[in-house]
Amino acid sequence: MISIIVTAYKEEKTINKCLKSITSQKISEPFEVLVIAPDKETLMSAKESYKKARIFKDKGIGKFAALNLGFEQAKGEVMILCDGDTYLGKNSINYMIDAFKNRDVGCASGRVVSINPKNNMLGYWSHLLVEAAHNERLKRSSKKLFIDCSGYLLGLRKGIVKELPPNLLSEDAYISHYVWSKGYDTAYSPKAEVFVKYPTTLSDWIKQKRRSAGGYHQINNYFRQDVKMRSLKNEIIKGPSYALSYAKNPIELVWSLLLFPIRLYLWILTFYDRLVKKSFKQVWQRVETTK
Repeated sequence: MISIIVTAYKEEKTINKCLKSITSQKISEPFEVLVIAPDKETLMSAKESYKKARIFKDKGIGKFAALNLGFEQAKGEVMILCDGDTYLGKNSINYMIDAFKNRDVGCASGRVVSINPKNNMLGYWSHLLVEAAHNERLKRSSKKLFIDCSGYLLGLRKGIVKELPPNLLSEDAYISHYVWSKGYDTAYSPKAEVFVKYPTTLSDWIKQKRRSAGGYHQINNYFRQDVKMRSLKNEIIKGPSYALSYAKNPIELVWSLLLFPIRLYLWILTFYDRLVKKSFKQVWQRVETTK
């Protein structure tokens, strides 16, 4: 059996599309859908959308707690995790299942696709960054190297990760590193697409990326520092050439150039957050424009 775990928070307006994108697929294995959220509006909307969904109310203290509840309740041998403000591409679930036919695979990532228009700076950045991550995952997975699996669509073999520690900023990074540390492979399923809306204001963009980058700093508290896909060093070495080559016209070239100082500012913020030991609640802020 496959357990599809959808975590959400105040996403009553988007959970319907998410669930329809899952349940409309011809899934090759028996499956169950678990929806976990702290608010009754989202849970009611989910139940109306898919009557067979197993509904669970979490304590609202963070995604780590919602996932822990899902890990505990899931009946499947493979768990597929996604967010209530995303939706899946055709056959994405089956493509994710295929990755686990290899018993060495402990977790797998789907391919993130931005739905933002590319004709403005933030939308352009979203496409640039997800394509960069896609290409890096393709390259690393072909060499059987470690990859960070995306939490937007992440498959996990049940029983490897039994519980996430509290106050994680980047649950997907923790899961990926934990699975790798236990001797399992991390895999990439590029045909398993998940469609994501990215921030439409600069302040929200910084909130989201600050939280994500902070999560990668946090990983250093748990795992070896030499096993990484993302780091400031990697961005400095690989980032500029890709960002500049991605631009297809003068405006896009300007947007690519503007990304460099913003990314540097972002990393400075995350180093500062770590230096002053900002709390989980201070760093984790809801990003409204992604809903």
